Amino acid sequence: MRLLIIGGGPGGYETAVEAAKRGLEVTLITEGPLGGTCLNEGCIPTKTFCHYAELIEQNLKAGLDVKPSFASAAERKQAVVEQLRGGIDILLKNVQVVSGKAQFKDSGTVVCDGQEYTADRIIIATGSVSASLPVPGAGSCLTSREILDLKEVPESICVIGGGVIGLEFASIFRSFGSEVTVLEFCPNILPRFDSDLAKRLRQSLSKRGINIEVQAQVTAIDGGTVTYLKKGKEFTVQAAKVLMAVGRRPNVEDLNLEAAGIDYNRKGITVNDRFETSVPGIYAVGDVTGGIMLAHAATFQGLHALNHICGQEDSIRFDLIPAAVFTMPEVAAVGLTEEQCKEQGIQVRCLKSFYRANGKAVSMDEPDGYCKLIVADDGKLLGAHIMGAHASDIIHEAALAMYSGISIGSLQSVIHAHPTLSEVFQAAVNV
Repeated sequence: MRLLIIGGGPGGYETAVEAAKRGLEVTLITEGPLGGTCLNEGCIPTKTFCHYAELIEQNLKAGLDVKPSFASAAERKQAVVEQLRGGIDILLKNVQVVSGKAQFKDSGTVVCDGQEYTADRIIIATGSVSASLPVPGAGSCLTSREILDLKEVPESICVIGGGVIGLEFASIFRSFGSEVTVLEFCPNILPRFDSDLAKRLRQSLSKRGINIEVQAQVTAIDGGTVTYLKKGKEFTVQAAKVLMAVGRRPNVEDLNLEAAGIDYNRKGITVNDRFETSVPGIYAVGDVTGGIMLAHAATFQGLHALNHICGQEDSIRFDLIPAAVFTMPEVAAVGLTEEQCKEQGIQVRCLKSFYRANGKAVSMDEPDGYCKLIVADDGKLLGAHIMGAHASDIIHEAALAMYSGISIGSLQSVIHAHPTLSEVFQAAVNV
């Protein structure tokens, strides 16, 4: 069977690798460098800067006057990207990789640089691009791509958007010494997360000196001057750099989807639960579908689509996709929020434990954080929301418990090593 994949990000290249292992004849067309947004201008570069920012914060807590330079962090970032990109090249040794922009000629033919490609099945995994506000001056702002290429730390930065991307950059640049202001349109930061978690993170970031303005509607940007409305009054923020971080939009432009008869709208390509589009045999996975825009979601969506192509069943649960925000402190979540449970009429109880009572957290000088578990009347775990050191790692214990349907009663019998941060989860279970 011949499989054609459009897009070299996690949803594309990881599916290509697995398809080749299964004996399919795979062609991967990618317009940008392998790894997509995640590797080249998203997850990996930002986490490299996060690591250096954490070193700065740790040195400050230890009373050490040692501060890694922004230049060294930028150099390390590029080295990491190139190393991992080379690794993808090796993984794709059994895949025909074509560089260029792909467009549909019809439902069975894709054109790239004048060459036509046909296949038995096609997967679209072209990802997303940075979104922007329709306000004067928006085009002058940095996006998450350009900000990664800064050569020096700006004296001040205004971040428009209090979502995952905006808060991670706000946290990073605050550690490097920038004066940071975050403007968020919604009543609180991280609008899709549990409100209790979002409020606690806002308090923690504010203590670090990050100015966060919520219910702030940006109306104009003039160089380094950002004008916004809040409760009917007009305010301005002056900053050396302005970052537009109001989310991302599906990358469907120039694919010529109409020629293939593929249904889509401004939210992305329409797919069913097998990630098949309106045209049988053509699939779409990842950000381009407008769903949960996370690299690991794209990877498993690609796997799910490949399984359907190969006639195989799987037990992947797309209602249990962990999400993490690499601020300082980190936050992570999986499953339902307390608000979602109320909206759905589900009776729940919330169990909480705190990092300040955890021996490992206190010894690490990381007492700021908590774990909140959402538990149904039958004792099943419906959601987990963690703020604190290594929250992005601990959350998977909750995800596994939820996937397996393990009750709180059973979790109480699971022995955790001491002293570890994972005891924060154990402590919440035993509340």
